Amino acid sequence: MLAGIVSTALSVCDRTEYSVPGSCPSCGGILSGYDTRKRRFAVLYEDDRETTIDVIIHRSYCRSCGRIAVPDDPFYPGTRMGSPVVDLCRSFAATMPCSRVSTRLAQMGVIVDRWTVRSYCRAPLPQPPVVPVFGMQVPVSIISLSSFAGMPDKAGRINGEEILAACRFPAQWRPAMPAVPAPPDR
Repeated sequence: MLAGIVSTALSVCDRTEYSVPGSCPSCGGILSGYDTRKRRFAVLYEDDRETTIDVIIHRSYCRSCGRIAVPDDPFYPGTRMGSPVVDLCRSFAATMPCSRVSTRLAQMGVIVDRWTVRSYCRAPLPQPPVVPVFGMQVPVSIISLSSFAGMPDKAGRINGEEILAACRFPAQWRPAMPAVPAPPDR
């Protein structure tokens, strides 16, 4: 049952979109679309095949200062997987060795190699809030995300801000969002 909760929670994030709301964070200028990038959020193993969960990041260009603004996204700084996956690694590692965490996640259908688990457990990130579920410490972010699947009013796409709120992604751990200078015109 826990494997279903985890799979549902991560699947809800598939193809969610994140963009910079409002105006330029550096100068307050008007933003225009710059580019769209797809980032891998998680890899699930279901029905004898791997399924990649991706999120879409929309970067914007400031017409006034020429910088590129990057939106908040559901990743901790320096990680390649979504924050709920990192939360799973860190919460499970609090009660079992890192090598077993990878095996336990694989049993739940989440693919994370043991070296990645070890690196996430050693990262200077906050320990996620957890709740006991079926004898395991499960991150609150997983439980919150799984609740979106049962909401009839959320039958369409869930927006990125709702995902960030459900993950309770703390502002102090979001990557610094300095606007990046635009590439020179050629």
